[in-house]
Amino acid sequence: MTIARYYLGCPVWSNRDWIGEFFTPESKPGDFLRQYSAVFNTVEGNHCFYGLPKPETVLRWREEAAPGFRFCFKFPRTISHERRLRDCAGETTAFLSRMTPLAEAGRMGPSFLQLPPSFGPGDLLALRDYLMALPPAFHYAVEVRHPAFFAKGEDERQLNRLLLELGIDRVMLDSRALFSANPADPDTRTAQGKKPRLPVHAISLGSRPFIRYIGHPEPEANPPFLEPWLDKLALWMSEGQEPYVFIHTPNNRQAPRLAQLFHGMLQARCPEVSVLSL
Repeated sequence: MTIARYYLGCPVWSNRDWIGEFFTPESKPGDFLRQYSAVFNTVEGNHCFYGLPKPETVLRWREEAAPGFRFCFKFPRTISHERRLRDCAGETTAFLSRMTPLAEAGRMGPSFLQLPPSFGPGDLLALRDYLMALPPAFHYAVEVRHPAFFAKGEDERQLNRLLLELGIDRVMLDSRALFSANPADPDTRTAQGKKPRLPVHAISLGSRPFIRYIGHPEPEANPPFLEPWLDKLALWMSEGQEPYVFIHTPNNRQAPRLAQLFHGMLQARCPEVSVLSL
């Protein structure tokens, strides 16, 4: 039987709230990546969004992560939000050069470009120019948040055609479960105030479908929202694609538990599925 491979992880690998539940009780921060990557095989990386890590830090990550592990770092905000993809060749080179040791070791998944809600149809030419200039040695995904790109009109069609031509996946952000939760909980209320509430367009335009699922704070309330993704993943894997799935919760305290729940659901749907040691 052919083993279907996908990548599953959380938005971070370092969360002190996981000590004693996901991490061992005696864990220190220096242990987190080793323990996390022994279970999950990918992670989102917000580190680079706020500033580049030191070269020695990148080398340490390369050594600490388990074989087969993939980092999916977010492009720096100076590129996506401040420069809005214009006149930022130097910043782009610096970002990708810093990640090169991981890429050379086969430790990089798609780096994702998260664009602000104000980045709309009038910016598509800048997006095209920027993406076409990116080196092919890396893989990429793009997350848009402007409402026009979810209206199923010509603006969305132009975006999708561009990404399809370049073989770059469009990030699928699913926040339906989050917004179904009672906002009485402070963490849930904060997350609902920060996360976008946009339609979910399940579409694969490259070869690495990229899903960011923002869950209900109670893991057991999520299966009805996760169920629709099972057939999508089964289809994409049957086509030889390698999906990436990232599971969030409002404060991410429950993210590992919810990710493990999702994996169990997917294995029940596709017994041939594999993702490291989950």
